[in-house]
Amino acid sequence: MADRETTLETTSAPVFEAQGITKVYQMGEVEVHALRGIDLELLEGEFIVLLGPSGSGKSTLLNILGGLDVPTTGHVVYRDRNLLHADDAELTYYRRHHVGFVFQFYNLIPSLTARENVSLVTEIVTKPMSPEEALERVDLANRMDHFPAQLSGGEQQRVAIARAIAKRPDVLLCDEPTGSLDITTGKVVLDVIERVNRELGTTTAVITHNAAIAGMADRVLSLAGGLISGIRRNAHKMSTSELEW
Repeated sequence: MADRETTLETTSAPVFEAQGITKVYQMGEVEVHALRGIDLELLEGEFIVLLGPSGSGKSTLLNILGGLDVPTTGHVVYRDRNLLHADDAELTYYRRHHVGFVFQFYNLIPSLTARENVSLVTEIVTKPMSPEEALERVDLANRMDHFPAQLSGGEQQRVAIARAIAKRPDVLLCDEPTGSLDITTGKVVLDVIERVNRELGTTTAVITHNAAIAGMADRVLSLAGGLISGIRRNAHKMSTSELEW
């Protein structure tokens, strides 16, 4: 793993560069400061965990990186593109073609099979995987024609991952992807996410409040009170079989 970490540090260009990111929400007469000045880089092919308790700003930061929200102040550059200068159409294109999202809740359409749920994405991008290939990559080749109600929670989350990676995104952003799952099922889902990062080279960010998950990352960014409170690089990346919580 050390060789891979050295390669990331010395040969990888930043996919994201964020400087001075703040986010203030106006709640009536009260200002809520979700982010208070965040600086970070995400490197090509990196697996990063954003770790922190509820309310620390993790989801807000992920939404800004993914073009779902905009900061109050600061700069976010994706490759050579400043997202703060993008209009709605450009942000839609960015989200559609460059970013895959995985959320805690699977957001599958109940009346569509796994294959059809993935097809919703493959029909709107230019060079997608086939739904079949995407589902095979998450070990659901034998469940393609099942409806969400016929799938376990872990299987539904893997369909959501297949849907996210089917458009071959540069970046995979995962918001508490195991938050609704037990440890055994959660490990299966994390194993799929790690394999996507390793085999496809997809830059991957996972946000979680679960400190055990941090062991599988290249780098761990700890957030507290809207600030990055610590950054560490794992000398040894743990496999999902080594994780316990």
